[in-house]
Parts: sequence; C-alpha cells; structure tokens
Amino acid sequence: MGSIWAMFGLYRLIFGPDPRFQTAWDQFGDPMTVLEIALALVVAWAARRFRNHLHLVLGLGLGHEVVVCAGAAALTQWNPPLLGRGISWVCVAILAYPAIVPARPRTVFMVALIAAAMDPLFYLLAMNAGVTTLRPASELGWMFVPQFICAALAVIPARIVRQLGHAVREARDLGSYRLGERLGVGGMGEVYRASHRLLARPAAVKLIAPAFLRIVDGPAKLTVLERFRREASAAANLRSPHTIDLYDFGIAEDGSLYYAMELLDGIDLQELVETHGIQPPGRVIHLLSQACLSLAEAHEQGLVHRDIKPSNLMLCRMGTQVDFLKVLDFGLVKVETDGDAALTAPNVSAGTPAYMAPEAVDGVHDVDLQADLYALGCVAYWLLTGRPVFEGKSSMAVLIKHLSEAPAPMASTGAVVPHDLERVVFGCLEKAPAHRPASAQALDEALRSCVDAGGWTTKDADTWWNAHGPPTLAGAPGKRRPPSPSSEDRTDTDPQIRQTQSVDGEQR
Repeated sequence: MGSIWAMFGLYRLIFGPDPRFQTAWDQFGDPMTVLEIALALVVAWAARRFRNHLHLVLGLGLGHEVVVCAGAAALTQWNPPLLGRGISWVCVAILAYPAIVPARPRTVFMVALIAAAMDPLFYLLAMNAGVTTLRPASELGWMFVPQFICAALAVIPARIVRQLGHAVREARDLGSYRLGERLGVGGMGEVYRASHRLLARPAAVKLIAPAFLRIVDGPAKLTVLERFRREASAAANLRSPHTIDLYDFGIAEDGSLYYAMELLDGIDLQELVETHGIQPPGRVIHLLSQACLSLAEAHEQGLVHRDIKPSNLMLCRMGTQVDFLKVLDFGLVKVETDGDAALTAPNVSAGTPAYMAPEAVDGVHDVDLQADLYALGCVAYWLLTGRPVFEGKSSMAVLIKHLSEAPAPMASTGAVVPHDLERVVFGCLEKAPAHRPASAQALDEALRSCVDAGGWTTKDADTWWNAHGPPTLAGAPGKRRPPSPSSEDRTDTDPQIRQTQSVDGEQR
C-alpha cells in the first residue's frame, strides 16, 4: 500500500493535480503521502522483525489498513462538493488487504467495516469544518454504500487465502517428511500425520511453534536450539520398547522445532478412564510396570521426562501384542537451557499442575527422576479412582495442595483398592523425594509384589481390546480413531496460570 501512495504522488507530479482532490492535497496531501509511505515501511520492517509473533504482525497489518483508508477518505472527502467522484479508493484498499494480511474472515470483516466507515467519518468532519456541504440522501448512498458492500465482499478473498494457506502448510516438507492431515493442536504446537519420501512407514511430526518458545534471535536462541539438538539426540538413543521411537528432528524454515516419531494406534490413559471408567488393580500394575521400564532406561541416561501424565502414556496395539504401553515425548516436553531457563520461557514451571511434584512447584529444589515417580503415582491414583490426587478451583490451588496437603485415602473416593497397592502408590506421593521409591526399577519391583491386586492376563487384555480397542492398526488411516486432545492446565509465568490444550496425547 505504501507503493500505491508513492505511485499516486508520482502520477500527480507528471500529469498535474486531480481537481477532485485539489483542496485536500493543497492542505495536507504531500505530508500525508510521506507519512503513509513511512508507516508502510515500518509495518514491513516489523513484519520481518517479529515474524515469529503472528498475532502482533496481523494486528499491525490490519491497523495499517485502517490508517490507509483514513488517508484515502481524507483526500476524497476534504473537498468542495463535486459530482462524478466515482468509487472511493477506500474500496480498493478493503478488497486488496485480505490478500496481503491473511487474517480470519471474521476479523477481516470487522476491520473492513471500520475502514469503510472512514469515508462517512471524514465527510462529517469536512462538513463540520465548512469544507463541504450536506448532500441529498440518494447521493450519500452512492458515495458510501459501496464501501460497506466491499467490506462484506472482503470475506471471500480472506477465506480463499486462508484455505490456500492451510493447504500449503499441510503439504509442506520437513526434512525427509511430507506433512499430511493434522492430528492434534494445542498450546505447544501441532501434530501432523506424515510420510517419509523414501520409506514406506508412516510417522507423526510434532511442530513446536517459535511463538511458544518465546525466544529471539541471538545467543539465547542458539543456546536453546543447541540444547534441543542434544536432548533430542539423547531421546533418539532410548531403546526401551515402551518409549516412543524418535525418527528424526530438526528446525523448520520458520524457526519451528520439529521431530518425527512413530505413529501409534490406541488410546491414552486420560481417555481410557474418561471413556471406560476406573481400571482393575491388576491392569493398573501391568500398565505402570511398562512405564517404569521406559523411565528406568531414560533415568540411567540422565533424562527426566518432567511431564508424566495420563495423556502422555499411550495404550496401543503393537503387532500381536495388546495393552502395550508407550511413553510419549521423552526428553522433549521440556528442555532446559544451560542457564536453567525452560525451553518455553524464563520462569515457566515445566509440567501439568495435577501431576507436578512438590519440588517442581516450589522452584527451589532441583527436579530429578523422583519427580517422574511422583507423577506416576498421580497417574496410578487417576487410574484407580477416576480422580486426580488434588482438585481445586484454580491451577494455583492445586499446586499449593501438592506442596502442603496429604492425598485423600482411595476409599474416600469410593474405589476398592488393595492395601498393598495403595501403600505403593502413596509411597510415590510422598512430599519428600527421599521417601519415595529409590528408582523406577524399585517402583516396578514394589508394584509386582502387590499380590492382593490380582493379575491381568493376556486373555484379559485380548478380551478388552476385542470389545473396546481401536478397530484398525496403522496403515488404514481412513478408519483411525479421531484425535481428541485433552485440555490440561499448565503453569505459566509470574505466576499467572494459563489454560492450553494438550497435544501430548493426540496420536490415536
């Protein structure tokens, strides 16, 4: 739009002034042209400088649309009455901007209405200043109605541009992977079904948006990216069959971090309880023991998950085996920089409030493998009772309870849980890390020693999956269970609490 103002001024110098704009141009035309061009350059610079802050860039672009229309309206209306003015230049700007600023159609329409109102606004101002006079209603209609018609029509190119943007984004390549359908979306990013350009295997690609990282160019960004590379490399070396396989990782052209992982068919433990109710003690032991095998290997390599929760534990079918548990996003959910700043942003506590250990809440003590065991105890409580260990009116209230309150006995929830299993679970929920099981292996042994819980046999698992399991394996994407990411609370900065939709259990 700045170039249009520049060409308009050049045209005036070559062919002389347009009599329709003579009065306004004599008063403020040249300064306004310079101002409009300068604003266009500032917006262009800001769009490049803050390209990772999409909402800011869109806001600047839409605001510039209103400013441009205000300038065009001032030049058009700040003149004595003239017949044959023609269509206002405001109409041109209203119809052109959706192709330049790809905002949501509803937003485009609202901003276009404001822009269309510039002509009648400056007409009233010109009348008040005595520059122009009141005109018949029929003439006013021809002067101002087209602008509002164009505001309604602007929704059409906005929809087209937005749909094309989605199509391009979903078809883009990331390294050796071509993105397909989107499987889930949340506060941390998006997850897409993907295919390798050379291999036949399907994959799931997770994008962590630059806006989520809240980092800028410079040493801080390089530090975060290098730490991401090291942590992803470590996670890729995990070989436990109960840890999701990480195929590849890298940095997209827009600065997004991404990693490709195996695509699973199944159900996460959040949805398992929400859909099918509390689980038999024997099955809970069977599931938690598999999680312990994954955690044990990772802990030996110095990796701490720090976001163990039901939606990060996937129950799936692997070959002929069913009730096979996979731990998702190991080592990638939260990555710290060398200065102990979280990957998401400084002063952000990593984790989900309902499953955060006390030492992860207070921000004073170091978070180690014991935090994962505490979270696994919270998962066990959820599976056995259908309730989180602590509930509150806000995320902060839940965090405070993790710090100061003892969990309610499971019997108080109406659940019937063997005493030996409840004792093991409550051992994981001890406030002091030293009082919890010493390791994931120790927790596994304690779970297996719970003789009163009964067993969970292969026949039991087959029966359940035949009745309730997903109908297809990977390879029949058309019949895949639709993703239904759960809404989880996550802690945010200072010490505000924000709600984000989890994408950690989006693979179905």
